[in-house]
Amino acid sequence: MKKIALYPGTFDPVTLGHIDIIKRAANLFENLMVAVADNPEKTALFSVEERMELLRASLRDVDRISITSFSNLTAKFAKSIGATAIIRGLRAISDFEFEFQMALMNRQIEPDVETVFLMPKAKYSYISSSLVKDIAKRGGDISSFVPPAVEEAIIKRFRA
Repeated sequence: MKKIALYPGTFDPVTLGHIDIIKRAANLFENLMVAVADNPEKTALFSVEERMELLRASLRDVDRISITSFSNLTAKFAKSIGATAIIRGLRAISDFEFEFQMALMNRQIEPDVETVFLMPKAKYSYISSSLVKDIAKRGGDISSFVPPAVEEAIIKRFRA
């Protein structure tokens, strides 16, 4: 039986921290589904399709991954694709309370799907998509926070 994991997120935009977690998870599971959450209640910088394309461009060298999107409950989506685990990244202790609560809720919804917490390299532990967007919006250099394709897309978006 193949071990499939789901790494869900908004990825708006995908950061080097996300990429680090994806590479770590790809080494632990036979298949990793990276899934862009489609939440119409949030105002995103990039459309779901654009975020998926930026992920593809940023992950060309990573094997055993697939990229998709979803709009239902994460635990239900994980179960529907045959995932045995949901991957969640922890950057700092401040992430833990929310992620712990979400993991327990997901376990209640789908008891057969585990949550696996992974930490990025320390050099990525402070990066967030929100901070990247804020820095870019104010004309700052984001090249050390995001893959080149993402940097280019963000620059174009804010110049438009």
